[in-house]
Amino acid sequence: QVQLVESGGGQVQTGDSLRLSCVASGRTFDNYAMGWFRQVPGMEREFVAAISYSGGPTSYEDDLWRRFTISRDSENTVNLQMNNLKPEDTAVYYCAAEAGPYIRRRWSENDYWGQGTQVTVSR
Repeated sequence: QVQLVESGGGQVQTGDSLRLSCVASGRTFDNYAMGWFRQVPGMEREFVAAISYSGGPTSYEDDLWRRFTISRDSENTVNLQMNNLKPEDTAVYYCAAEAGPYIRRRWSENDYWGQGTQVTVSR
């Protein structure tokens, strides 16, 4: 059974940092791109960042690259370093995996999902 398990979420203040991690299991992920999405209540799940199965290249939504860094420790572990967090970053963050070199930006089109980890940034 394939599982993606996120960790590292929490409640922080504006300007703080968090590092999210996602560990995938249940199959080989060396041919899967991995990425992160986030969702706030009542809104569509949105793309945050992705990394190719090779460990690069990477892609980010808008200018998040200025504060977020996605990395891949191994074929089945992906991290998201988030610096200078803002209240608008508050959301549930989800890990995703998709066969091939790219994460699909429409969240529902990706193969596998985690259960999410809550990130709350207070002023």
